[in-house]
Amino acid sequence: MSDHNPHARENVGHPERRSLVLIGVVIVLIFAALLVTGYAQHSSRAHAADEVAKKERTEVPTVLVAPARRAPAVTDLLLPGDITPLVEASIYARSSGYLQRRFVDIGDHVRAGQLLAIVEAPDLDQQVAQGRAAVAQSEQQLSQAQAQLDQQKAQRDLQRITRDRYAILVKKGALSRQDGDNQETAYQTSEATVGANVASVQAAQENVRAARASLDRLLALQGFEKIVAPFDGIITARLVDQGYLISASGASSGPAPLGFGGNTPGGSQNNTGGQLFRIAQIGTVRILINVPQSEAPGLHPGQSADVLVQEFPGKVFPGRITRTASSLDINSRTLLAEVDVPNPQAILLPGMYAQVRLHIPRTAPPILIPGDAIIAGPEGLSVAVLTQPPKSAEDSSVRQIRIERIEVGRDYGAQTEVVQGLAGWEYVVVNPSDVVHEGALVRPAAAPKPLAGSPGAAPGGANSQKASGPAQK
Repeated sequence: MSDHNPHARENVGHPERRSLVLIGVVIVLIFAALLVTGYAQHSSRAHAADEVAKKERTEVPTVLVAPARRAPAVTDLLLPGDITPLVEASIYARSSGYLQRRFVDIGDHVRAGQLLAIVEAPDLDQQVAQGRAAVAQSEQQLSQAQAQLDQQKAQRDLQRITRDRYAILVKKGALSRQDGDNQETAYQTSEATVGANVASVQAAQENVRAARASLDRLLALQGFEKIVAPFDGIITARLVDQGYLISASGASSGPAPLGFGGNTPGGSQNNTGGQLFRIAQIGTVRILINVPQSEAPGLHPGQSADVLVQEFPGKVFPGRITRTASSLDINSRTLLAEVDVPNPQAILLPGMYAQVRLHIPRTAPPILIPGDAIIAGPEGLSVAVLTQPPKSAEDSSVRQIRIERIEVGRDYGAQTEVVQGLAGWEYVVVNPSDVVHEGALVRPAAAPKPLAGSPGAAPGGANSQKASGPAQK
């Protein structure tokens, strides 16, 4: 009968519905709790963000600053240069022939007038002998002409005496006038012959002088067969060897002395320059440097200079500026200057690379600032300078930013010269960020000082900055 009772079936379904309702309520409560928790966390984060934004809006940022200062009155300028001999000459031959013998090699110290080599020139020797014969022949011709002149003078004197006698006899009537005229004509002819012989003697004398001049020229060329040193020095190059064919036209050929003539085995064996030796005087060496236009006005002959060579670390060679070009190269805008360095021990060798340190005075030293303080913008270079804050600022340590346009000079790395835009008393912001702009309020903090002697240090050894905090004038 229970199967046919509807109330019994209804009582059996109630527990299932209550379970479903209970589960639904629990789910709703869980979602409500999650919603409330999320809202609370979101509100907390929003509040914290608002607090941070408010703090950022109201708090003054801190920036690193460093003082601008005047550069030293004397600056050190380091310039590269090559060491060259004070005097250097290439020795050539003036007579053609074969190199009979050489007496020096590279590295030998020679004195002025010392014999370096001998050139065997048989053709020239033969020309000298021919020249001596020509002189002897011209002197013989002069002697003959002089003898003829003396003979003609004697004939002329005899004709003059005969003419005078005939003139007396013609006046006395003993002889005809025709005889007197004949004797006068003979005397005039003899006088003219004497004049012609005088001219012949003069021509013979000129021939003798010409022959002697030609002989002297040949003897001078023959003297060049002996190659001598023009001054005291060191042989720095020997480009010929025994047996070389030497040409006075500026060429020589023969077996190339390997390592000195620049030739290689199997290559050309001609020294087309005709140079025999190269001699240099290195008791004093010189270095040519190019001084920039900005430092050229402070450079004068007589100033001292320090020469540094990498092969001698820690050693300073004293030098002196001996002369300048007194004119700037229009292409590089540099002034050519010569620095002479005493080298009594000959340890500075020609061709060495050296650095010359100059001590140049400045009439108007520029301003030095940290290189990280420079702001590069579309309008050029500028720096952020600290100024007094507005009167409304409550904190006395707060400063205001002013952007100043500048023009820079030399860059030393950590520091840079400012030639225009600053007066020298300012404090500038180092490594400025986006918060640094015109009119911004900041709280300054001293920037670390550069290490003394660092590569980016200022010239003249003035590398230190004041350790006190920023102040405004």
